[in-house]
Amino acid sequence: MHPPSLIIDLALILGAAGVITLLFRRLKQPMVLGYIIAGFIVGPNFHLFPTIGDAAGIKTWSEIGVIFLLFSLGLEFSFKKLMRVGGTATITAFVEIACITGAGYFTGQLMGWGFMDSLFLGGLLASSSTTIIIRAFEELGIKKKSFTKIVFGVLVIEDIVVILMMVLLSTMAVSRQFEGTEMLFTIGKLMFFLAIWFLAGIFLLPTFLKKMERYMNGETLLILSIALCLGMVILATKVGFSAELGAFIMGSIIAETTSSEKVEHLIQPVKDLFGAIFFVSVGMLINPEMIVEYRWPVLWITLLTLTGKFLSTTLGALLSGQPLKQAVQVGMSMAQVGEFAFIIATLGLSLGVTSEFLFPVAVGVSAVTTFTTPYMIKFSLPLYNWLEKIVPTRWLDALNRYSASSQTLQAESDWRIVLRSYVRVIVLNSVIMLAIILLNTYYIGPFVLKYLHNTFWARLVCVIIGIAMMSPFIWALMVQKISSISYKALWLDSKYNHGPLVVVEVVRNTVAVLLVGFLVNQYFPFWQALLGTGIVLACVLLVLRSQLQKYYNRIEKRFLANLNAREDADAAAKKTAAADLLPWDAQVSEIEIDPWSELVDKPLIELELREKYGINVGAIKRGNITIYAPTRDEKLYPHDVITAIGTEAQLEEFNRVVNSLNIERSDDVADENIGLTSLVVDEHNGLKGQTIRNSGIREKTKALVVGIARGGEKILNPASETVFEWEDVVWLVGNRKKILEFSRSKDQKA
Repeated sequence: MHPPSLIIDLALILGAAGVITLLFRRLKQPMVLGYIIAGFIVGPNFHLFPTIGDAAGIKTWSEIGVIFLLFSLGLEFSFKKLMRVGGTATITAFVEIACITGAGYFTGQLMGWGFMDSLFLGGLLASSSTTIIIRAFEELGIKKKSFTKIVFGVLVIEDIVVILMMVLLSTMAVSRQFEGTEMLFTIGKLMFFLAIWFLAGIFLLPTFLKKMERYMNGETLLILSIALCLGMVILATKVGFSAELGAFIMGSIIAETTSSEKVEHLIQPVKDLFGAIFFVSVGMLINPEMIVEYRWPVLWITLLTLTGKFLSTTLGALLSGQPLKQAVQVGMSMAQVGEFAFIIATLGLSLGVTSEFLFPVAVGVSAVTTFTTPYMIKFSLPLYNWLEKIVPTRWLDALNRYSASSQTLQAESDWRIVLRSYVRVIVLNSVIMLAIILLNTYYIGPFVLKYLHNTFWARLVCVIIGIAMMSPFIWALMVQKISSISYKALWLDSKYNHGPLVVVEVVRNTVAVLLVGFLVNQYFPFWQALLGTGIVLACVLLVLRSQLQKYYNRIEKRFLANLNAREDADAAAKKTAAADLLPWDAQVSEIEIDPWSELVDKPLIELELREKYGINVGAIKRGNITIYAPTRDEKLYPHDVITAIGTEAQLEEFNRVVNSLNIERSDDVADENIGLTSLVVDEHNGLKGQTIRNSGIREKTKALVVGIARGGEKILNPASETVFEWEDVVWLVGNRKKILEFSRSKDQKA
């Protein structure tokens, strides 16, 4: 009895991959490159060793590998991580992606390539390699440098953009043409389904996993996770998207649950196995003769990758407000082609829309840029030093001024805050209501009409079911209050704000009416639908208002609890771990940093707290933000509350140091009426919208504004042009009595 050819091929693939990757580990080279070379050795274009016999079977295995690669990427991604990515990384990423994608397309056109070949070339150049960059940072010992945070943020944005780009490229490949209207429809459809999958997944999945937790072990959790992944793959393909997108979305949903780390650990061997098969299958497609034939395109595209990605990323970092040194370091780190290049190139081949030469060109470029990445990062500082010498001084001064102004915390207008709240309410509830309408039209409606023979009553039942499902969201869309102090400020500030605010209210009510009318119109003629819409809305707004409000609040509370469950669990685990790790003779103390302490505005590495006082800093609480296990580059700011760990004697000595001042106090300052006092900017004191200079607060209180607490941020020694915002906590050093009189006088005027 002979084993099936697929088993023989699998043994051959894994054997070659194991031997080659052992060699690459010894040489400290990327594993991915080893897999590709192993694939070339067992592929049809290399004849010294046995080759595979069942190409179709290996292709199926490789497709499964892509699914698990994207699922694992989603597990590491999480939508909340995307929301936390700063504006710097976002601007840098979008500038880089736009520039290099356009440059790739036009380079393909200049070389005489077709439209789809040029388009896919631009797409595969859009991403950088996360694994190669992380490995290079670790080897060079710079993973904790400040610029690396921007690099990691850019990589997160790149991943999600390239996922969406794959969807658009697939759509264009099927239609074989570029139509603006069709692309806009595809993007809108994609955004709609992404929102629905995310909202439904976060609302249902964490609750289900939590309730089933006591019944699940590692085996059942692994099976369930794979089932959810493949189920979303099927759902995504059913609605017209790629399997890769479905796998990524399910991974990102599970990433928000408390089981994410366990799932990630369980799925790792599965991902490694199928991922290895995928990259080996990539290597099997390499044709040396074709690489030699297209050696010049490989050379030009490699040069484009090294220079184009460096220049575009550096430009993006500069536009985002980073200084030249940091921008150069970010740009030099991103100059390579990532693993997504293979996936996009394989996608083009599988769809039959790209030429065969595109794949070996992508592999050749990736191999070269993989080896150049560590050297590019290493020479970023010498390059900056050289640029600093040759760039005109006035240009450097202009860049420094732009960077400084961009880093200044800008006031956010009340209108922006209010409009953002309205957009969130309108978009989220509209998406859910539209999803309910589609579910009712395509599934519930046909089912009811099939079993209820009276057509009128069947249609009425369908409408009632749809309205019942939509009712909480109708209430939220039409009635839910925008609880924002900015809304109150706008309404009270000027009568001219009343009209625009009323218009926004009319808009959201109109959207609700249109959506309800759209549902009713699926089953009844226009005039009957119009009458029915009026009756429905009257019932919702007048009769069921209080019940729907309570029900919607429960839905919202559950959604937010699920969304924040992982962070809450991580915070609790860190606190427990910190307590468990304490030595027997140590204590934990929370100490607030005095605004005038010698420790303020200095990084922990410079303070040498452990060396001087035997103190370890376990956490820093800054406003509403808690920084656990702070890095050595973290600075201390006024009124930070640090969790200090040490013996009783060490803590006493350290507490004395914290409260020592770095200035000499005169006898006048020591007066009991002089001290640090705060006031809150609200509608009574009239400070909102005024600068420190124009408000006259210094002259009237004979006090100095030494700091402003704004949300989770602290502004130390703010400039005279700093604008006060709602709910700013303003800290002043001066006569407490005069400051109190200032506050009272403003209250009386109000």
